[in-house]
Amino acid sequence: MKLARIVRRLAQAFAVPLALVATQAQAQAQEPIRVGAFLAITGPASFLGDPENKTLEMLVEQINAAGGVNGRKLQLISYDSAGDAEKARTFTKRLIEQDKVDVLIGGSSTGETMAAVPLAEQASIPFISLAGAVVIIEPVKKWVFKTPHTDRMACEKIYVDMKARGFGKVALISGSGGFDKSMRAECIKVAPKYDMQIVADETYGAADTDMTAQLTKIKGSGAQAVMNPGFGQGPAIVTRNYRQVGLTQPLYQSHGVASKEYIKLSGEAAEGVRLPAAALLVSELLPANDPQKPVVTKYRADYEAKYKSDVSTFGGHAYDGLMIYVNAVKAAGSTDKAKVRDAIEATKGYVGTGGIVNMSPTDHLGLDLSAFRMLEIRNGTWTLVK
Repeated sequence: MKLARIVRRLAQAFAVPLALVATQAQAQAQEPIRVGAFLAITGPASFLGDPENKTLEMLVEQINAAGGVNGRKLQLISYDSAGDAEKARTFTKRLIEQDKVDVLIGGSSTGETMAAVPLAEQASIPFISLAGAVVIIEPVKKWVFKTPHTDRMACEKIYVDMKARGFGKVALISGSGGFDKSMRAECIKVAPKYDMQIVADETYGAADTDMTAQLTKIKGSGAQAVMNPGFGQGPAIVTRNYRQVGLTQPLYQSHGVASKEYIKLSGEAAEGVRLPAAALLVSELLPANDPQKPVVTKYRADYEAKYKSDVSTFGGHAYDGLMIYVNAVKAAGSTDKAKVRDAIEATKGYVGTGGIVNMSPTDHLGLDLSAFRMLEIRNGTWTLVK
């Protein structure tokens, strides 16, 4: 009888803590997974941030409608940094300290991203950037990853195409932004690898509205082709001025203008311009057996149906960023930041809008040159260079 009472008391004593643990576990399971984003939704870089934000909103809606991730819904907490590095830093701090997010996705531009990197590293939180410069992931930073192809990759893809066309002398005209400067430096650095001689190197400011003086110098440089590392409205002005000064050499742009907005701003002057970009822009031209075709076709159809606007590779970067994170949470079985970081780094064979991703401890991008397609603008739209 005494033994029975002791057993009963022990059972009662353990019942409360066990019930408490169960309640806490249940509460955690019901808590949303907080996805923090800071994007250039407005301002001069809105052509990047607007489709990125719309993509994240659409994906979160789709994932939640399908039951969420490991039984938990996603909650998107997004701030408009307007392309400003200081705002990006402020919002990153808020997302980490006040909003208690589980992951950071964003930095539409390189400047925004680099402002946030030290905060993400200090807080030990997974950070997936949507910006282009190679400096984001080289040298490797423990908590930082990115989805867009790098500026160095763009230089190399362009040089491969130039070489195939028999060109060896190239002129550069680049902007003054973080991405522009980084890509220019990378193009200069890798030029010897492809036996390319840079015969002119011109620049323009963010507020410049006429680049005819720089292009006139290029016209007399002996260049066989011209490359414009940059994004925003600058490349469209370069393209229009290019035709106005009578340059006939092939013009190459970067993946930083891989959207229909560039074609609209450039008008007829864009005819014949080439640039490296993701398969997303030419989804309908991909062969049926291309592993990316189902992914990019569905995303494009979903986006254009929902927003009644053209898809861009920039929205695709956000798509890949969120999906890589979601897959990592599933693989880790939790939102524990360290476990998720390890799972992101272990990403293998992820088929996304930007290519097939294979990350490693020494590669926090996971794409190679095959992920880029060389496009040419013909009759106001993209065509695939064979």
